[in-house]
Amino acid sequence: MITLDFLSNDYKEKKTPAQIAEENIEIDIITGKFPNGKRINEQELCRRFGMSRTPIREILRKIEGRGLARSIPNRGVFAVGLTAKEIDDYFYLKSIMEVQCVRWAIERIEKKQMELLAETFDFMQFYTMSNDLNKILKINEGFDSIIYNAAHNKELERRLHRYNFIIKYANADIKYPLNYLPTVLEEHRAIFDAFTAGDPDAGAEATEIHMYKSMLRRK
Repeated sequence: MITLDFLSNDYKEKKTPAQIAEENIEIDIITGKFPNGKRINEQELCRRFGMSRTPIREILRKIEGRGLARSIPNRGVFAVGLTAKEIDDYFYLKSIMEVQCVRWAIERIEKKQMELLAETFDFMQFYTMSNDLNKILKINEGFDSIIYNAAHNKELERRLHRYNFIIKYANADIKYPLNYLPTVLEEHRAIFDAFTAGDPDAGAEATEIHMYKSMLRRK
């Protein structure tokens, strides 16, 4: 069940040591700390994460299965970086899926989820007025998570979280314009208003506009 725990400044999602290692290795590949074609040293990872080679190798197999690493027999495992086109493609796919997700969420949202969404939007308004960018970025993620969960489609929810993860770290150095907070608040307000009105078409349209403007902000 989604909660508002993400609003806490010291909130950290509960993860196992293996999950933390897996996430950090993927971040290093996505951000280019492990450049495309660089050999990933298993022993260094073992020391870094305090793990034996068996779980590290299992983690690298998972990462390879997602296309971010490549194993070459007798040579090792190598990072597979993302091109600008691939990142754009991820954003395009996310845009399409998010529109459908909002449609389903408006049709399927439960009372408790709607209450959480409303409370999250209230916090979004408050921290926009406080001009707290870091807090808003965290709240925006929470707002999206509630909507993904409310669509009641596990595969769609999983894919959207995955795309968000990739896009977040691929665009880690993005510069936000001065009017970012009030502009994004109004985009989210249009989406939230569609939820309160129970209007899937309005929600889809508001999401399309938000995704298009988000794409322009990435350029």
